[in-house]
Amino acid sequence: MTTSRKPWRRLAIGLLGTLAWSASGAPPAAEPMTFALPGVPPVFGTVVAYVAKEEGFFKKHGLDVALRPFDSGAAAAQAVVAGNVDASLSPTPVVVRMISNAGVDLVAIYGMEHPDWLLGSTDPKLSKCQDLKDQPVGVDSVGGARSVALEQLIRPCGLKIDQVKLVALSTNVGAAMIAGQLKFGVLHSDDVPVLEEQLGRPLTVVTSFQNAGSPSHYLAIVATRERLKQKREGYVRLLAGLIDATRYMLEPAHADRVAQIATVTGRTPKLAKEALPRFIKLDFWPVGNEGLTKTNLDSVVETEKSLGGIKPGKTPVSYDRLVDRTVWKEANGLVKGEARR
Repeated sequence: MTTSRKPWRRLAIGLLGTLAWSASGAPPAAEPMTFALPGVPPVFGTVVAYVAKEEGFFKKHGLDVALRPFDSGAAAAQAVVAGNVDASLSPTPVVVRMISNAGVDLVAIYGMEHPDWLLGSTDPKLSKCQDLKDQPVGVDSVGGARSVALEQLIRPCGLKIDQVKLVALSTNVGAAMIAGQLKFGVLHSDDVPVLEEQLGRPLTVVTSFQNAGSPSHYLAIVATRERLKQKREGYVRLLAGLIDATRYMLEPAHADRVAQIATVTGRTPKLAKEALPRFIKLDFWPVGNEGLTKTNLDSVVETEKSLGGIKPGKTPVSYDRLVDRTVWKEANGLVKGEARR
């Protein structure tokens, strides 16, 4: 009986490659991953990804990550479904709609649970939810994160999304309000000091998610289930890089460096540094968990059902179908294992 030598030959070649790497001191080529992010310029929630890239945390875990900004997180998720990128950071309500209505094969592996959305007005006389009726309101895109947030923000006063005029501006809502093109806009908390500095007066906050008080969920990192199966190790290492980056960002000694990296969002270093503690206090980036709490995600699904985001006759996505928590657990184990070395 003749035994094939090909497996042994492949093993020998692999060992020789490893020895050559050890001798030269050069690491093996990093695995490429493409990560789509919401907003042009990117929203503040993406800073953790830019810190992971700029401070070498992705590289540390053997990844060469290309960060690709999209006009909206919804467009980023669509790029994942199309196979153009490996993962996206996308609005959780949008992901819930995509899976429930169209049966797309997306799965969430990490999340940011605390939306910082607020509805702002540049006119102090227009300070009530009812004042928005038939008025132009700045959002990112129709069906994007800001428009979905707007649906929830105006719901308590009985308004529906078709009773306002959506103006799609990606992340430039604040700039349009400063220019006087709009009086109303859906904003992030870090938009407020920018507007107030430029306007020379306080911004009127009509309402916010913090006022709502009910559990919600902001963004999720999603991948197709098939791509996750094919490149699981890459996704594990992607999350490991984000875990390291989050810990780095929490250290006060790194505030200046993080603020400098955060200028990618269009903020000045000064404003970025001022915004950072507010986001940390909000537990914006998850620490010690994957940010996929069942209560928060179930609340999003229920809200989408009641708002009509999930179409009649469609089966709302279940929690077990929506998430895969094992990827983060492996990533956290990887980070802890490296810390013990």
